[in-house]
Amino acid sequence: MAVGVDPNSTDKQEYTPISWAAEYGHEALVKLFLAKKVVNPDHNDVNGRTPLSNSAKNGHEGVVRLLIASKGVDSDSADNLGWIPLALAAQLRHKGVVKLLLASGRVNPDSKNYLGRNPLSLAAENGHEEVVRLLLATGQFDPDPRDSDRRTPLSRVVHNGFEAVVKLFLAQEQVNKSPVDNYGITPLLLATQTRHEAILK
Repeated sequence: MAVGVDPNSTDKQEYTPISWAAEYGHEALVKLFLAKKVVNPDHNDVNGRTPLSNSAKNGHEGVVRLLIASKGVDSDSADNLGWIPLALAAQLRHKGVVKLLLASGRVNPDSKNYLGRNPLSLAAENGHEEVVRLLLATGQFDPDPRDSDRRTPLSRVVHNGFEAVVKLFLAQEQVNKSPVDNYGITPLLLATQTRHEAILK
């Protein structure tokens, strides 16, 4: 770096140069920054997100791979609303990134965001069948957690009408098939309300 240049300077969003490089998936630039010991690879922006969080959110596998292999990077860092990189990737169906984060061995499968939803719940409610299969196959995720509304992943996915994902949860022995949420509503009632006939059957 040139004399007088601060590689950790921030803009109004508290983004540093490596934050922007990670956000947009510029792998070569991220590698360049990581080679400089003065660069903070785990800087939090105004939302509490790190370069790893933003690269995971956007599905940049190459950047994620570089960051989780770097000293000083927390693979499980939560932002201001409790979102960890794994949760961001799972919600947005970035299966490759999910695999990398799980393989790091440094993620908490029970980590929940401000709504009480963990990575499995977020993948399920958005109908991401492959990601749900991947998470369930690890055996590390509770398939029946309750969120802030006391709804389970099964309840969420029934409400959104994703039949294939409903079948995955119904096949799990640990899953309560008739959980009651804070409003007294069960998955069967949700399916009735939303007229998802295939799920009702």
